Amino acid sequence: MVNYRRARLAGGSYFFTLTLRDRRSDLLVRHVALLREALGRVRQRQPFDLPAAVIMPDHLHLLMQLPEGDSNYSARLRDFKALFVKSLRVAGEPIGLGARGGAGIWQSRFWEHLIRDERDLANHIDYIHFNPVKHGLVQRVIDWPYSRFHRFVSQGVLPADWAGGDGRDIAGGD
Repeated sequence: MVNYRRARLAGGSYFFTLTLRDRRSDLLVRHVALLREALGRVRQRQPFDLPAAVIMPDHLHLLMQLPEGDSNYSARLRDFKALFVKSLRVAGEPIGLGARGGAGIWQSRFWEHLIRDERDLANHIDYIHFNPVKHGLVQRVIDWPYSRFHRFVSQGVLPADWAGGDGRDIAGGD
């Protein structure tokens, strides 16, 4: 078995990508209210800040800032995934079992990146905001409803026409 090494820094900021097993699914946006509720419940149990996030049909990106002295993001993500699956089952969504007996909707692992500095942070926030345009879901960042980009606009941090829809104004991403 592969030995995954994860960066762990107490109080650190992390970028995560969580992906559905079925990349053709739109489950996350169809049940966005349940997803947000599950994330909120985890934040109540195990606090963290969420400076940026975007929910896509088949994956989501989160920028998580952990409290001082705490590096346990894995427990938060595990609880989030489990709470969302439980909510889906209660809502009547048919959820099959994966190979290991757990819910078969999520890919078993997640992408994690420890934010190194302010520039790295800005690049990942830009990447999160621009993701719906990158995937061809909207022409302009502001048009995607499932993003914390709208908070940046309402707080006056970014203009509503940020990136103009073509990505030339952003530095981060892949």
